[in-house]
Amino acid sequence: MDSTVHPVDERLPSGKLAALGLQHVLVMYAGAVAVPLIVGRALKLSPEQVALLISADLFVCGLVTLIQSWGMTQWFGIRLPVMMGVTFAAVAPMVSMANANPGLDGARMIFGAIIGAGVISIIIAPWVSRMLRFFPPVVTGTIIAVIGISLMRIGINWIFGNPVGPTAPTIINPEHKQWLDAAAAAATAPGSALPPVPKDLALLPKLPNPKYADLTGVGIAGVVLLSILLISKYAKGFIANISVLLGIIIGAVIATLMGLMTFDKVGKADWVGLVMPFSFGTPSFDPVLILTMTLVMIVVMIESTGMFLALGEMTDRQVDQPALARGLRTDGLGTLIGGIFNTFPYTSFSQNVGLVAVTGIKSRFVCVAGGLILIALGVIPKMAALVESLPTVVLGGAGLVMFGMVAATGIRILAGVDFKTNRHNSLIVAISIGIGMIPLIAPNFKQWMPHGLHPLIESGILLASLSAVFLNLFLNGAKGDVQATINAAKQAEAH
Repeated sequence: MDSTVHPVDERLPSGKLAALGLQHVLVMYAGAVAVPLIVGRALKLSPEQVALLISADLFVCGLVTLIQSWGMTQWFGIRLPVMMGVTFAAVAPMVSMANANPGLDGARMIFGAIIGAGVISIIIAPWVSRMLRFFPPVVTGTIIAVIGISLMRIGINWIFGNPVGPTAPTIINPEHKQWLDAAAAAATAPGSALPPVPKDLALLPKLPNPKYADLTGVGIAGVVLLSILLISKYAKGFIANISVLLGIIIGAVIATLMGLMTFDKVGKADWVGLVMPFSFGTPSFDPVLILTMTLVMIVVMIESTGMFLALGEMTDRQVDQPALARGLRTDGLGTLIGGIFNTFPYTSFSQNVGLVAVTGIKSRFVCVAGGLILIALGVIPKMAALVESLPTVVLGGAGLVMFGMVAATGIRILAGVDFKTNRHNSLIVAISIGIGMIPLIAPNFKQWMPHGLHPLIESGILLASLSAVFLNLFLNGAKGDVQATINAAKQAEAH
């Protein structure tokens, strides 16, 4: 290696780049495809449409990774070894939007909110990079812990194989549905004296779901979970880092042998397919939903700031204010591109930052290679169809780990917070987590509040974020501590 070339800018041989890039892809793959699966199924989209979301997600993951690690003009790209993926922080708000507006209309509302938040994030990125003092570890740790706790509900419902919604273990009486469908058809018939069916009229699920908590599905989820635990305990290095992905593969094999997973959709899918913008139609832009997603992006960018600073230390490359602004602008640009190409908000993946520390490979071109691999996977519809074919029980076992690890990351950050001499920190964490749990425990708490506020307040993550920020300002003041932020990011990356 030329001694004048910084390790970050070192161009490794092509074969080594490809192998190391694939390693980064495999480490992040399970987390990357989880979000389109969650949101697509919450929207009640068809399997083909969910597969389209997965393809778009992989394609944009690769594209934004190229921009972030390689760089694009003087405005975008941190130019460090960073892999970009869909953030879990936005999942809960998007699921809430999907539950309120299922189908294509809901999808267009989500993508409109993402596009709006992406544009705003690009504009405010330089200012966000100066907001560290408002997000000390006690705030970020609490927020990330609430994100993980909020997502656990999804993983648990996957385990129990509930096919009719995120929480209710009941189904609609088929006879009641048949009657309502017949009445709706009669009301629309020419010359009918029946009034039209009122908007949003729906039947209440009352019959027990015969498939709920089926022992076969629970058993498969248990095997997936056990596999992940055994691989994590006994495997070393790279194999241990992809334990979640290997657990999913083991679960898929078992489900296939039991006839619970078929490959009909994979066989029908094309080998090559372009990812096109606005495949779900023209996005709709709701100001409240855009504000909701923008608040999520501010939290995401603050988290990215800590990761970039920590990565700068790991790679011996100083991350100054302009570089930090470029990296955060790319978070916003990636989110904008995500909304255009029918996918979701983007951020740097912490597990890949951790992989840089584990391998000692500092070259950003490894992530450039990973980005190219992701783009290639995104234009292979058969890969997306294969992921979409996974039974929810398989994903449930892995989801318990993935979402639990998000919560554990928050706990690791909080472990570095001073609770002994500063009793205010305990109050911040306790109250903020409690407020963040309100939408999960009492989902109807908002019924008497203005409807326009519902998308904003039905996210426990946003409520916890606002609570933690304001409580910290009130109790501790705004004390900037960059080193504390770096240390918190390193704690988050420790696996």
